Amino acid sequence: MELDAFMELAGPPISAAIAAYGGAVLTQAEEAAANATVGLGTRILQRVWHRRDERQREALEADVLDAAEEDAGADAQEALRQAVLRTLQQDPELLAELAALLPRPEPSPVSIVVSGQGAIVNTGTNEGTMSTRTVIHKDGTR
Repeated sequence: MELDAFMELAGPPISAAIAAYGGAVLTQAEEAAANATVGLGTRILQRVWHRRDERQREALEADVLDAAEEDAGADAQEALRQAVLRTLQQDPELLAELAALLPRPEPSPVSIVVSGQGAIVNTGTNEGTMSTRTVIHKDGTR
């Protein structure tokens, strides 16, 4: 998207945010981003919890409470991660459902440098052999 087009589309929401929050607009944005992340994590854990039986729910609740303690270390976080992992391994449908909730990362730019005689670059899909050949003309040119 070009900068002018972006500014034309982004201008009204920016103005509305400033009108609503004034100078606090930047801290509101930080809170909104944090709330979005927290909300996503909450939705994921709730959906995992609902897919477990009663015994597994109790175990997940214990893992969440352990991980939530102020002095919780990496072990408590890992136990919770493993509990979620086990549920998702057993429920591919839930995995697909939760994956759809996650933001998609922007693809990173790729730089390709090709040099030398006979060098080939193919940025698409190739199902066969790729080769080059050098043709030498009668006058000695290639």
